[in-house]
Amino acid sequence: MKIILEKGQGLFFTSDTHYNHSNICRATTKWSDADNLTRDFKSLDHMNDTLVNNINEIVGENDILIHLGDWSFGGFESIEDFRNRILCKNVHLVYGNHDHHIRRNKGGIQDIFSSCHDYLHLDVRKPNGKEVDKFSLVCMHYPIASWNGMNDGVIHLHGHVHLPQQLRLHEGKAMDVGVDGNELYPISLEE
Repeated sequence: MKIILEKGQGLFFTSDTHYNHSNICRATTKWSDADNLTRDFKSLDHMNDTLVNNINEIVGENDILIHLGDWSFGGFESIEDFRNRILCKNVHLVYGNHDHHIRRNKGGIQDIFSSCHDYLHLDVRKPNGKEVDKFSLVCMHYPIASWNGMNDGVIHLHGHVHLPQQLRLHEGKAMDVGVDGNELYPISLEE
């Protein structure tokens, strides 16, 4: 997919928001090893509000947000509820392993996104004064060992593994953009 950013328009990436997922929230989890696997919030609403507020704080209405999967939990209604709370008009989704309702397009739910993909190759052009910066990225929910153009500088962005910040960068220009390694915020193209 080719993206030509307008002057002042940002491109952001995120993954593994797990909106409304009670087991990933320490206050509501039923997992036995909760301290290592959960997010420390007072309630599920507190976690959901933080995820939404963090996105809306840095991603503007006319920016572009690429979400690399595991959008939401808590039933079909959570999908649209989360989307309606995000101000950005341009949200593209790469399916995660928990996005089965969206993948099956239950009730035409894919229409709330700008596009939906299993694998997304981005060709990005960003104005930089009189110059244009070029970026080539491969986006997939899962980390992969090899991708088209990896020896030519193509960057691989993924989620799924919920890596902490100190481990989110990998050899071969790969990065985990999941919220857990980014203080629950999306990351910008520049980052």
